[in-house]
Amino acid sequence: MNFGKIFLPFLFLVPFVFPGNVSARPNEEKTIVLVHGAFADGSSWQKVIPILKAKGFKVVAVQNPSTSLADDVKVTKRIVNNQKEPVILVGHSWGGMVVSEVGTHPKVAAVVYVAAFAPAEGDSVMSLLATAKTPAPGLAEAVADSEGYLTISEKGIRNYFAPDLTPAEQDVIFAVQGPIFGSGFSAKTSAAAWKAVPTWYVLAEQDQMIPPDLQDTMSKRTGGKVTRLNSSHVPMLSKPDEVAKVIIEAAEQSGN
Repeated sequence: MNFGKIFLPFLFLVPFVFPGNVSARPNEEKTIVLVHGAFADGSSWQKVIPILKAKGFKVVAVQNPSTSLADDVKVTKRIVNNQKEPVILVGHSWGGMVVSEVGTHPKVAAVVYVAAFAPAEGDSVMSLLATAKTPAPGLAEAVADSEGYLTISEKGIRNYFAPDLTPAEQDVIFAVQGPIFGSGFSAKTSAAAWKAVPTWYVLAEQDQMIPPDLQDTMSKRTGGKVTRLNSSHVPMLSKPDEVAKVIIEAAEQSGN
């Protein structure tokens, strides 16, 4: 039997039957870089990543050391540098401080803040919190160790950080949280990405870590599109579909 005659016609059909094998999907032309916040790590994006991947995007979740603002900026900038495609830079909470610095990188096409600090030049976490009209009760649950690193108590995770998650999910957040060096909250930014690139903001209306009124002020100042969600401080875990939708919109509407 001549197998070559049998399979040769089929080989000519493959590119037409399976076009995905010979050309990249349009969304693969951009990379989404996710930056976690304080008291967290890259796993905080675990529910959003599969949604973005299903849409064909390349996704990288940064694992920042949380030893200082400068260190986190350095690590995130290295990730951005390593991407071949334009980057959509997404920051949660403290991660907003980081993406505001890195977002002026020439590879960054857009920035998305998720319940995050959106500083101007010269702002710090402490200076921004000082302008809030309402308190952030969750911050009182931050506990410092002998070396000045902060973690959130179990009570803080359950009652203030992620009260709209299941107890099992709260257990994981408490277990994997990354301590952050306390002096980082006084570090001032030197750049404001939202002045340089298109910006989106996800505002968490039930946030007890970054007061919603402060988020409202910061988001309006960016001049970008604001999406308000009835969520705690972790909308990417409590409302991943809605957060992913904003990120996808930013990716699809931003130029290469």
